[in-house]
Amino acid sequence: MKGKRREKREETEDRRLKTVTFTLSFISVLFLLSCQDVKKPEMPTNLISKEKMVDILSDVYISNATRNVNNKLIRQKGLQLDSLIYAKYEIDSLQFVESNGFYSANLKTYGKLLTNVQSRLKKLKIEKDSLYKIAKKEDSILKAKNKKLKIKVFDSIKLLKSN
Repeated sequence: MKGKRREKREETEDRRLKTVTFTLSFISVLFLLSCQDVKKPEMPTNLISKEKMVDILSDVYISNATRNVNNKLIRQKGLQLDSLIYAKYEIDSLQFVESNGFYSANLKTYGKLLTNVQSRLKKLKIEKDSLYKIAKKEDSILKAKNKKLKIKVFDSIKLLKSN
């Protein structure tokens, strides 16, 4: 009896496995067939140059980081960071979206653009860090001068009292 139950279980498991395999195969074929007509966007008439696109994307990443750090202040001031970027580069949102769509359709080209953006952001970070170090050093020098002035004032007060 145990042998017959085991055989039935194995047959049931085999049928389930075949059903699952067939279903996955069918879904895979449908998926592959549905992806056949993907059209790449045409080159826009007012395509933004790659160099300018690197500048714009760098500013976009910085503005997104700014939103993550202090979004409340940005909303209080009524700043529209995207509008500021568009005004800075004299473009409109449609031109940016079309150009970004065109470049992102070719992964190699877009990858190169993003690599350039990443290296630009790294350079900006190094520059910011070096300026921060200089400011910190100047601040410590200023604090040291103030400390010396306080000591001199204190000493002069002692001298006046002792006379």
